[in-house]
Amino acid sequence: MKTIAVTGAHGKAGRAAVTDLLAHDYSVHASDITGPVGRNSDLGCPTMRVDLTDYGQALQALSGTDAVVHLANIPEPGMYPPAETINRNTAANQNVFLAAAALRLERVVWASSETTLGLPFGGSDKAGERDGELHYAPVDEEHFPYPSSAYALSKVLGEQAAAHVSGWSGIPFVGLRISNIFAPEDYARVPGFWPDAPSRRWNLWGYVDVRDVAAACRNALEADTTGSENVIIAAADTIMDRPSSDLLDEVFPGLERHGTIRGHETLLSIKAARSLIGYRPAHSWRDGIAARGAGADERPE
Repeated sequence: MKTIAVTGAHGKAGRAAVTDLLAHDYSVHASDITGPVGRNSDLGCPTMRVDLTDYGQALQALSGTDAVVHLANIPEPGMYPPAETINRNTAANQNVFLAAAALRLERVVWASSETTLGLPFGGSDKAGERDGELHYAPVDEEHFPYPSSAYALSKVLGEQAAAHVSGWSGIPFVGLRISNIFAPEDYARVPGFWPDAPSRRWNLWGYVDVRDVAAACRNALEADTTGSENVIIAAADTIMDRPSSDLLDEVFPGLERHGTIRGHETLLSIKAARSLIGYRPAHSWRDGIAARGAGADERPE
């Protein structure tokens, strides 16, 4: 049995990761800056309150574990002033990475972001963002780095730090460029997106089920990788009921396309994640709500 530190354990992805790891016979040491801890925690495992911007606390959170799934960061752009976003995310990431190296952990899995790839595409209403750069679709790992917000820049800096700490220490790192996370209860909102394709253009209509994020964390822990790798984690389909090519025709006419785009397949390529860590998204909004519109019942593999 391996013992895994999970940071940000009370967040949406963190809770799912803890649940998944426990279900697969891992021992988990959880931590977060908020939420119940110790005997009062509802996570089913030892839980500690830590501020990862303090290196000593990061070291304590990882002590006694074999690997870390680091999910603790400011979760999205616009929540805090740009400088605070960069400072807090960078401090937390680098403290966890350096603590992992000092403790000689076997592996670091951590939450990067789809925003490193250039989001928001075609503009966004979110504070602290500007129009991102979109060069082709589907977007893949080569569409990097084009940070268009302080949040995205904090993740790009994290990926650079991960590469260097991995190189110094020899510890494999896997960064998960996670798309917009949906829980099963969120899918009731999905039909409201369909009449207005431009409203979700900012990430090419991408999303990912929280249970697949949890599985991706475990996949990355178990994969045979070296160095520092970063892969896109998204659902196999888009959030829309229309074919992906139709969406591009309407919202991004003339955009270069790499390969044939079939049906409702994702425009955030998950080919690298499939190949590198064996990621296979098992969940879709199509399983959670009654299908509507032509072709809405088609579920890409």
